[in-house]
Amino acid sequence: MSPPKRQLGIAIAAAIVIANMVGAGVFTSAGFQAASSFKDPWTMMSTWLVGGVIALCGAAAYAELGSLMPRAGGEYVYLREAYHPVIGIMSGWVSLVVGFSAPVAAAALLFASYLGAFVPGLGGTAATRSVACLLIVAMSLLHAFDTRVGSRVQTGFTIAKVLLIVAFIVAGLVVGTGDWSHFAARGDGLSALGNRAGAASYATALMYVGFAYSGWNAATYIAGEIRAPQRTLPRALLLGTVVVMLLYMGLNLVFLYAIPPEAMAVDPVHQPVGDLAARALFGPYAGELLSSLIALALMSAVSAMIMAGPRVYAAMAADHALPKGLAYHSRRGVPVVAVIVQCMIALGFAIASDPDQLIRIAGFTLALFAALTVGAVFVFRARGKVSAYRVPGYPVTPLLFIGLSLWTVYFGISANPRVSLAIIAVLVVGAGSTWRQVEASRARGAAPAASPSVGSTVASG
Repeated sequence: MSPPKRQLGIAIAAAIVIANMVGAGVFTSAGFQAASSFKDPWTMMSTWLVGGVIALCGAAAYAELGSLMPRAGGEYVYLREAYHPVIGIMSGWVSLVVGFSAPVAAAALLFASYLGAFVPGLGGTAATRSVACLLIVAMSLLHAFDTRVGSRVQTGFTIAKVLLIVAFIVAGLVVGTGDWSHFAARGDGLSALGNRAGAASYATALMYVGFAYSGWNAATYIAGEIRAPQRTLPRALLLGTVVVMLLYMGLNLVFLYAIPPEAMAVDPVHQPVGDLAARALFGPYAGELLSSLIALALMSAVSAMIMAGPRVYAAMAADHALPKGLAYHSRRGVPVVAVIVQCMIALGFAIASDPDQLIRIAGFTLALFAALTVGAVFVFRARGKVSAYRVPGYPVTPLLFIGLSLWTVYFGISANPRVSLAIIAVLVVGAGSTWRQVEASRARGAAPAASPSVGSTVASG
């Protein structure tokens, strides 16, 4: 077994962040916002600004944690060291099922749907699931082969995706046939936040936006393979998040310029905002062009998540928190068994579920564990652990992230309490069972061999 190699620079690490973030969410979220009776254009735009600020605050906090513990594993490592191994194990289960495998399946299914919009013969449920499964298998094979090759392909995907989005924004504002009157105020706007119903609507809108922004922490999952991580990791996290924030603000400006909020709410699932906006700006054939752009974005997102997720499972397995075989790395430094296991779970989701179900499952759970992870910054500082990178604006920056995240989680649980509590119960039971296995392993004398403390991790830098 060969250990992971530190061979990834800032360009590839930032590309992984961007690729994990830019998927179907930005092309559909505005429609869900409008459908939930939240139709004031400037308030809708504000959610993308607030969502970007939340992501930046989170990225800054994760940058400090990643600089302190430059090891693959992300939240699993940070929560284990800050609170208790059970919390870390629970976050690992979240990553295995909710954080990566479910979103991989959702993005692959949406990729197949958009591909079917302009490729004859790919319509229908069976064809959609078949195409989704083929994409998952192809990307898993790519990333099981070689980290360097996979990362180069990922960088190419990301560059093409960003250039296409920038071209769409510029063309939409310069030559598109939109109407600035669509930005006329509707309803009470931001003043509606003063009552519970308005606050609930805004929190719901932020949940859609939060799903679109999710992935800003992706580089932490491959920290063990990043060169000079104390310097490179913070830059990659912040650079990737800023780029995506600018893209999202520009895209939603163009969407509202193209069509009014009322038109966005007709059928956000089968008539996504991006497709409607392209047709309004450039004519009927532009919808096919944008569908190809979205398909490319989704393919890139699937690739990025398949690359990042197995690093978490490998780190857990090295601590005996998952089956030992998941920690195996090939001679090329790839956690190949973990890639295969994730592929199988994602295929199961793609065959048995649909994107709506998968997105709902992922929403509040990821926000909850991200808030817990950012809270670890306070824990480590209280213990006197000094990182090479310090989050700017401390303590306001992490507190702002935690407060806004928990606010959206509260309304998310309130809207669907049974499903939310059932998911939390499954995570608690799964983590507790795994922890008992870890303790039993230790009692037999098989203590984890690859579980460095924070101090030793920093010292090995």
